[in-house]
Amino acid sequence: MFRSALVVLGLALLAFAPVASTAASSSSIVVGEIFAGGGNTGAPYANDYVQLFNRGSTAVDLSGWSVQYASAASTSWSATPLAGSIPAGAHYLVALAGGTVGAALPTSDAAGTTNLAATGGKIAVVSNANALSCGAAAGSCAGAAGLQDLVGYGTATDFEGTAAAPALSATTAASRAGGGCTDTNDNAADFTAVAPTPRNSSAAPTACGGTSTGGLTSSVGVGVDLQPAISLALDRSTVAFGNVIPGTTPAPVTVTATVLSNDTAGYSLTVHRTSFAPSDLPLGIARAGNTLAAIPVAPAADLAVVTTSAASPATGDVWATSIGFTGPLPVLAPAHYAATVTYTVLGR
Repeated sequence: MFRSALVVLGLALLAFAPVASTAASSSSIVVGEIFAGGGNTGAPYANDYVQLFNRGSTAVDLSGWSVQYASAASTSWSATPLAGSIPAGAHYLVALAGGTVGAALPTSDAAGTTNLAATGGKIAVVSNANALSCGAAAGSCAGAAGLQDLVGYGTATDFEGTAAAPALSATTAASRAGGGCTDTNDNAADFTAVAPTPRNSSAAPTACGGTSTGGLTSSVGVGVDLQPAISLALDRSTVAFGNVIPGTTPAPVTVTATVLSNDTAGYSLTVHRTSFAPSDLPLGIARAGNTLAAIPVAPAADLAVVTTSAASPATGDVWATSIGFTGPLPVLAPAHYAATVTYTVLGR
């Protein structure tokens, strides 16, 4: 269903800079990509993941190694054990926590239950299984025993280089430049936010810093999010009936609504209102020329004013409505009486 747009109309009745840090050294095993939106609304994949990459020229044995995660400002790390080895130019997929939304990841090379935060966090590749205890400030993890690579993203308090990699979302991952080959020890410079492209050890290898041989490839993820177009505009923001005598019925006031929608199934234009204060009054609405119908008071269901079965033209649909009172105004104490009418358009 298309998202809704709403406009509120007021009614009045009168008288009535971080520190730079680096890893201990540049390792051949680096974090190639981080995805933290697994299973979230709109996510393309059902699980978070960390993708490792061997940017070196020889295979690396990962026995006893771990991928570790800590939240943005935390020094408490959770470790996921690794096994096997990564050939030169190869990828290694570590599947983590997830949900029910999105497709399954390619077969992972290692798996854990860590849940990554999209707004910020820290990922470390460590050549042992001992949980780190650093990360409270920029540079605090530099020199940690066994640290091979560190990536802070979003609001992370520790990272390599001048700043953290970009924050993530349900549809974006932090991906290392150069197909995983680029490592300047500066997370902000080395990573960009792109559509996730999880690759495991079965994916084609990528050659770094040398002549490519047959079968070596590099790829970049391309994504686009198409959004529905729906909008609503009113020709006035307030309706004032002026000074009115109890027992009389003020003439209705025209309010014109312009709706733009590309929903081929059509849309509905509805209204509801709040109660008048200090006492309620019998407010109504109608399409131009029709009899006024009472406007329901929230949380009662909206009153449908217009229902269509097609998209609007490029210039939008223009609907003239009349707001007035369904009967004479009751005898009440002289005061300023005010309420709010809300127009809502919702794709069908």
